[in-house]
Parts: sequence; structure tokens; C-alpha cells
Amino acid sequence: METNKKIREHISALCDGELPTGDLELAFAGLHTADGHHAWEVYHRIGDVLRSQGAQDLSPGFTERLNARLAAEPLPSRRRAEAVAEVEPKPAVAVASRP
Repeated sequence: METNKKIREHISALCDGELPTGDLELAFAGLHTADGHHAWEVYHRIGDVLRSQGAQDLSPGFTERLNARLAAEPLPSRRRAEAVAEVEPKPAVAVASRP
């Protein structure tokens, strides 16, 4: 496993209060890096959002407008090809009858 990923996982567990004592040293060392500090801030923001009672400052109709904009965006090329393949009828294949 990549070291930065492991450090971020330790920092995430530390934020959740679930980090084993034996891993504290690695997590604290990671907090002294720019990536670790950024991860700490992001994980706390995520936690704040998850614990919040919902966004009170969204304008009326925000969710509907966001859904419409997302629906209007083109699909990435791989997903587009898969979506088109699901929608387009498959060509009929002639099956030769056996004598």
C-alpha cells in the first residue's frame, strides 16, 4: 500500500477516534506534512457535514437545478459508450437452421 494513502487512512481513523494506539506515531508524523494537514482538514469538514442537520443556506429549488444540470452534462466517453450500447437495439443475428 502506498505510504501517503496509509497515512491518510490513519489520519481518517484518528479523526473518527478509531485509530489503534500503536498507529498514533505514524498518524502524528503524517500530520506534519502538507498532505497530512490537508487530509485532517478535509476529514473534519466531511464529519461536520455528516453531523449537520442539513444545509439551511441553500436557495429554493437548488436541488432541482443541480439535478437538471447534472442530467444535461455529457457522460464520460466510456460511460457514454456503455449507455448507448444499452439503449440501442442489438442487430438481429441470422441463425442457420440445421438439417
